[in-house]
Amino acid sequence: VQLVESGGGLVQAGGSLRLSCAASGDTFTINAMGWYRQAPGKQRELVATILRGEGTTNYADSVKGRFTISGDSAKATVYLQMNALKPGDTAVYYCNARKDRYSGYDVTSSDYWGQGTQVTVSS
Repeated sequence: VQLVESGGGLVQAGGSLRLSCAASGDTFTINAMGWYRQAPGKQRELVATILRGEGTTNYADSVKGRFTISGDSAKATVYLQMNALKPGDTAVYYCNARKDRYSGYDVTSSDYWGQGTQVTVSS
């Protein structure tokens, strides 16, 4: 699975950006897609995820009410609409795709990552 992100950039506080991520390759068995971010000197953290097909979403508390994740299951594409951006949102944003393989009660997950796209919010 290959993931290609786009849409990052520089924006003033209070502004908006929309990130896009398109998956290619063996995308048929992708179960979920999402966005993570990593700021300088910090660990990578979850931003938002969406289950493919049913569309159930999950957000980090820090972005609830400001960011919206959406996806196109047929195209294996995921988007992140970011509104009311804050300087604290500055980070490299990574697209993630996950495949879960079930064997009885055991689940093995495989994660795939994009190359990352820089989002910088100025105060």
